Amino acid sequence: MARAGLPTGARGRPGRAAAVRPAPVRHTLTYPEVGATRLGPMPDGYRHLHHTTRVGRGRAAFTTAGAAVLSWRMHRESGVRVRATAPRAEPGVRVELSAGAGPLRIGAARCEVIWSADERHRAGFAYGTLSGHPECGEESFVVDFRDDGSVWFTVMAFSRPGRWYTRAAGPLVPVLQLWYARRLGRTVRRLAADGDTGSDGVVRRR
Repeated sequence: MARAGLPTGARGRPGRAAAVRPAPVRHTLTYPEVGATRLGPMPDGYRHLHHTTRVGRGRAAFTTAGAAVLSWRMHRESGVRVRATAPRAEPGVRVELSAGAGPLRIGAARCEVIWSADERHRAGFAYGTLSGHPECGEESFVVDFRDDGSVWFTVMAFSRPGRWYTRAAGPLVPVLQLWYARRLGRTVRRLAADGDTGSDGVVRRR
């Protein structure tokens, strides 16, 4: 029996208090216009980005491109390190991205998936910035299968600086945003080529 007045440790020995774990950090979204990349319009007071790339043609190309976006493969094959709480982008999934430069991630950038779509003619998702992120805003990545059989990839984002160093970067940030969007487009186009089809619906490998 422990002596009165002395704490009992995890193994019942006097004088050793049980270790106390710190409470986990609760990250929250850092902007009020949640979902604007899907519902619109793009909010005022932010930098806006809208970049579209043709990435292929045919159902197989669309399916391949959509899967690459939703499974984080697009990010990883663009040189981004991804740590996500789920293997696919779904609302509520949290993700940490590092390396590279983009509208919603610099360094170890934490985001939360706001919405996702996995439809017959549209696939993609958007994530928003969490507290601690150097930027504030939302970014979407969407693959569309159009009526003429062409497949397009679009990046849309609204963002503004969240830290002193992103404010100091000034006009350099939009340049990096566009560079990042173009890099993602090239990656999706390369991946979609594995499932590219002609107007006759025959899959052609490149």
